[in-house]
Amino acid sequence: MDWEAIILLYVTLIISLTFHEAAHALFAFLGGDRTAYYGGQMTLNPIPHMQREPFGTIVLPLLALLLSQGSWCFGYAHAPVDPHWAARHPKRAALMSAAGPLSNTLLAAIAFAVLYFIARPDTGTEEAIHRIAHVFLMLNLLLAVFNLIPLPPLDGTGVVTGLVPKSQHFYDSLMRIPYMGIVIFVAIINFLPELFGPVYYEVRSWLPYPY
Repeated sequence: MDWEAIILLYVTLIISLTFHEAAHALFAFLGGDRTAYYGGQMTLNPIPHMQREPFGTIVLPLLALLLSQGSWCFGYAHAPVDPHWAARHPKRAALMSAAGPLSNTLLAAIAFAVLYFIARPDTGTEEAIHRIAHVFLMLNLLLAVFNLIPLPPLDGTGVVTGLVPKSQHFYDSLMRIPYMGIVIFVAIINFLPELFGPVYYEVRSWLPYPY
């Protein structure tokens, strides 16, 4: 296996998840919910996030890397939110939910700018910079698209219920169906490539050179 690629994928994932959860915590704090702040999640230090969600930040990513022979990596983390605060302030909760995917979109935009302006083939830039920026672009686009899917427990659900509070009844009824969590997980895994692929290749087409 390519250990350099494995380390790059894993480190990029942890940085991206840390930004994602810290953004949730920050916008919750600004909106009046101190739960994630007191839980130590409003930080860009990855350790508290890894301690809170060891399976999503350690076990699952390493398992994905092992099963894909170092070609793929995925994981998740979680920042706590006060559900009573979210119910009282649905618009703030929607913004808090959107903050995570938006933070990944920002990281993807920075990586794209590096690829567009700095890591161009005609500039003689180090290949390592191009490789790092590519992985940041790919993983953060994936996290943004994935988390905006409006199915529980993803952030897209929080955005929908915050903007349309009446939809909470639908989601509650949905999750009361036996094994619905498993059905949703399988559906997301199967349809994610169909959602992510067009976004990724469209963004790649904006670069002034093929790669």
